[in-house]
Amino acid sequence: MIASPQSTHRTSFRVYYEDTDAGGVVYHANYLRYAERARTEALRDSGIPHTDLVERFSRMFMVHRAEIDYVRPAILDDLLVVDTETMDVGGATVLLRQTVRGPNGVCATLRIKLACVRIGGNKPARIPPQWREGMLALRREATQGAVTRHDVAAATEEGD
Repeated sequence: MIASPQSTHRTSFRVYYEDTDAGGVVYHANYLRYAERARTEALRDSGIPHTDLVERFSRMFMVHRAEIDYVRPAILDDLLVVDTETMDVGGATVLLRQTVRGPNGVCATLRIKLACVRIGGNKPARIPPQWREGMLALRREATQGAVTRHDVAAATEEGD
């Protein structure tokens, strides 16, 4: 059974010393880690954990494409909030937008395209109905003020 999540899933993480570079700023690759953890929590909280997809259908999601726009740095001890929302669901793919926010606003936005594949052969496979419905439940209505690339560019200009 699928839980009824809000249209956008929200997860928070604290920035630890191990997450930062020599300058005390979150190392750029760690935003991918935060996004992965947030996606995992979004699926789990929606009642469609990765483990069930693997055990029941011998399928898994793999990252097919990742785009990251860095807006402002996160630093040691910041509390980060990662919002995960579904932008599109195809037969075997899902496009997500993840926004990482810190105490001073948006730190990064990520567009992640996931492919559903069969375990063992890594061949594309249709997303099972329960997972498709769960991913669609994470879709934000356009009227809810979704963050766009234009918003990110404007936030970047404001921060200059």
